[in-house]
Amino acid sequence: MLGTLGYASLVAAFLGAAIGCWCGLKAGLDRTSDERVLRVCALAARRAAFFTFGAMSAAMLAMEAALLSHDFSVEYVSRVGSLETPAYYTAISLWSSLDGSILFWAWILSGFVALFAYSRRRDGTGSPLSGERGGLPHELRNTPLVVASCCIVGLFFYGLLLGPANPFGIVDPPPTNGPGPNPLLQNHPLMGLHPPMLYFGFVGMTVPFAFAVAGLIRGNVETRWLRESRRWMIAAWAFLTMGIIGGGWWSYEVLGWGGAWAWDPVENASLLPWLTATAFLHSSMVQEKRGMLKTWNLSLMIGTFLLTLFGTFLTRSGVLDSVHSFTEGVIGPIFLAFIALLSLASLALIGWRSDRLHAPGRIEGAVSRETAFLFNNLLLVGLTFTVLLGTMWPLVVEATSGDRISVGAPYFNQVSSPVGLALLFLMGIGPVLPWRRGAGAAARGALGRAGAAGAVVAAAALALGMREVIPVLTLLAAGFVICTIVEEFVRAIKARSLAGRSTVAAFLELFARSGRRYGGYVVHMGVVVIALAISVSWTWKTEREQTLFKGQRLAVGEYEIEFVELWTREEPHRFVVGASFDAYRGGSLLGRQDPRLNLYVRDPSQQLIATPAVASSLSSDLYLTLMAVDADNLEHATVKAIVNPGMAWLWAGGGIMGVGALLAIVPWGFRRRRAVPLE
Repeated sequence: MLGTLGYASLVAAFLGAAIGCWCGLKAGLDRTSDERVLRVCALAARRAAFFTFGAMSAAMLAMEAALLSHDFSVEYVSRVGSLETPAYYTAISLWSSLDGSILFWAWILSGFVALFAYSRRRDGTGSPLSGERGGLPHELRNTPLVVASCCIVGLFFYGLLLGPANPFGIVDPPPTNGPGPNPLLQNHPLMGLHPPMLYFGFVGMTVPFAFAVAGLIRGNVETRWLRESRRWMIAAWAFLTMGIIGGGWWSYEVLGWGGAWAWDPVENASLLPWLTATAFLHSSMVQEKRGMLKTWNLSLMIGTFLLTLFGTFLTRSGVLDSVHSFTEGVIGPIFLAFIALLSLASLALIGWRSDRLHAPGRIEGAVSRETAFLFNNLLLVGLTFTVLLGTMWPLVVEATSGDRISVGAPYFNQVSSPVGLALLFLMGIGPVLPWRRGAGAAARGALGRAGAAGAVVAAAALALGMREVIPVLTLLAAGFVICTIVEEFVRAIKARSLAGRSTVAAFLELFARSGRRYGGYVVHMGVVVIALAISVSWTWKTEREQTLFKGQRLAVGEYEIEFVELWTREEPHRFVVGASFDAYRGGSLLGRQDPRLNLYVRDPSQQLIATPAVASSLSSDLYLTLMAVDADNLEHATVKAIVNPGMAWLWAGGGIMGVGALLAIVPWGFRRRRAVPLE
């Protein structure tokens, strides 16, 4: 019953998207029909978006009901469900496998399209009709074209769900139980937050892509269009940022190796579109202020969306396991063909409209804000290509020679560290420089003060024993950026205080009047905090691994742990072996830490999955991983103890970035304005 209901909902969603696509294209492209007909088509395209979201929501509810009721007659449930899995992990197993992930992606996409359609409800298509032929007025064609472009993407995913990725297939006779989700995906509550954030970030890039396509079709990519698309890009970027930070936190809390980022291909797949989206958010300001970089910005918007599709292909097609498993599957080649088709179509559109993309402005000063943004973009896009190359190179080698190699963290650290350092310095330089002309006396003074602040921070790091070049330079850059950001806030608050406002009121007004600018500064501050945390952890991280007997102590850094006992616990979905350690810092007892090894009862591989214990503080983390126990001798255990300085600031920096992004997109009351047609 639930399988039939879910599949019927998918059929309805496909039909709704097809109607939305046809009506949107007709309203946006038809130049001969009666205006009344085209306005009805534009309205129908928006209504189709609402209908599609409703149908996809019904499909989602059907799948969740099947998962939670353990309806093993539904194929997807029979592959990821089990009677022993707790309800929370059963519910979030929706995105633990390929078919469910595509269903979740398609549902989010339908929601974004419906939200966009709702946001344009006052775009003018309901105004009095002229009754004349010749198509809709030029300014009213954008909304239906954006809806149609999104629906084209939606049709691909809905088609996959109706065909090779159908999660609602019927299993007859149904099994009495299933294997449950991957053990790693039911080992920490963050699995309910981190993947959805990534999906919202990935799928959210569809709307800016649709803006780019609609703008190219209409031949109009001017300022108002740019502002609207950038707001959607910031929202998607914020989700993606939180997803990446959440993924690092999950990795840190679950995998047991003591780090948050390993340059794994799955991690890299989320980083690539984040880098190009970040580049667009900066270069779009150059187009807004100077009318430059139109083709570049369109390419970044389109490329970012294509990279989200490529990341999904990379992680869900089986190509990471083996090139051979990719060629034997169905989904991978279909995904690759769709990416290639969209790439060619986008290039054709850019070529077709190239005559309208010429920039009236040009760089007038070698030392100007435009130049800083240009270098920012070159570095971000260059880093994107180097990360992409390192991620794909093992697959290229396997496809051409049959050999299997790996490209690990040393390569990625070597290429990303200098680029990241240069970007950090540019974050402090760019806001100080004026548009058009070279740096004046005020800018030179600000840069001098920032340089002095950075030098003080670097000197303090050297005095504390930091000797590696990259961390020291990172702290220098961090001090430099913090000084410029603080000066920007102080200068703006002083200017408003002269008009009689209090300091608090002046501070709040900065975001009310210029939320994008000052929200961006908050984001930059979050990046600086993350850079500081990484540098401190990189320099002063210490670890030891040792087998301890009961009552024996192990010193690591400023901490000391004492092995107390081994214990076992049986839960419905797993068998747990834990070790208890008393943790001390400076001779004072911090508390008891209990790292564990878990054996999941439905896991066919029967591998032990570690759950580390983390004692966090503002200065450092004590990170314990139970490495091995002896079933015949419960008097000893092997533990890895790691002291990670500054890790709490890594997560705090991610939170600051999220707050900054929110400040940049929230429609504050001081600057609220009604929706207007996009030119």
